[in-house]
Amino acid sequence: MVSSNKNLISRTLAVRMMACIDEYEAIKSKTSKQFKSVKEFCKYNKFSHQNFMKIYHRYKANPCPEALLPQKRGPKFQRNRTDLEIENMIIELRKLGKKRFEIKQILKKKYLELAPSETTIYNICKRNGLNKLKKAQKEEKRKIIMKKVGELVHIDLHQISKGITIAEPNQTYYLLGVIDDYTRLCWLEVLDNKKALTVMFATLKAFNMLRMRYGFEIDAVMSDNGAEFGSGKFAKNKEEHPFERLLTEMEIKHIYTKPYRPQTNGKIERFWKTLKDEFLEDSLFNDKEDLKDEILGFIAYYNEHRPHSSLNGLTPLEFHQKM
Repeated sequence: MVSSNKNLISRTLAVRMMACIDEYEAIKSKTSKQFKSVKEFCKYNKFSHQNFMKIYHRYKANPCPEALLPQKRGPKFQRNRTDLEIENMIIELRKLGKKRFEIKQILKKKYLELAPSETTIYNICKRNGLNKLKKAQKEEKRKIIMKKVGELVHIDLHQISKGITIAEPNQTYYLLGVIDDYTRLCWLEVLDNKKALTVMFATLKAFNMLRMRYGFEIDAVMSDNGAEFGSGKFAKNKEEHPFERLLTEMEIKHIYTKPYRPQTNGKIERFWKTLKDEFLEDSLFNDKEDLKDEILGFIAYYNEHRPHSSLNGLTPLEFHQKM
């Protein structure tokens, strides 16, 4: 039944895209009766000019129904896992003030024959603007705010742009993110909406997954003043709000960021940027379940494989185990 539904969706999309291609060519030949410009045409059909042109050129090169369908694209962190891990580690080590020969020795211990040459390390640093270190980077030291794992976690909600899935291109999804201040261990949940009750259940699941997978309890949570998190310190409905009630029942302290100051919750804001750069950008998933599966892969990558400069080049899991 699921396969039948997917085939129906594929046929419907192919027919629609064929009609769009015919209309596009009519616009270009100035014979279209509905649109005066390609911009107007793209706006009406709710897709970007860039994405449409990819499909158009793909179809012209290979005129078959499959060419009319969006092609799944995996997240960047998976496309060349080893190379990306090594490059990230080079960048993080360079930010700590390490020289390329020192970086080479560190990489050689971990990656053996896969470790790049000093020249490659130099080129990666140069490409990322780290050829010449700033004065502050030369004496990089980790600023320890918290003293133990779980003492404070940051939580936030992030909206994903429409079109992230092929099956439901007009569906808006949200990501609930939780990240530990001390170790940077994180968890993500995919949500269909940002209602307070939905956020509460997703938070409970995220807390449980962090406890079961990485073995720590949470003492305090920092969130912004969004309605899904209780609307701030002075909200009148604190005792009735699902998120606030959850924290009360779990005996977790709730700390709020200063209004209009997202940098107060800076660690998770930085996490969203990493997620966008290494996972969401240029990615396309078959459906919600596919997105959720790939999210689990990113969590494992971020927590267990990706080195962090703030953790002295260790992964969050390595730092947690070391402490």
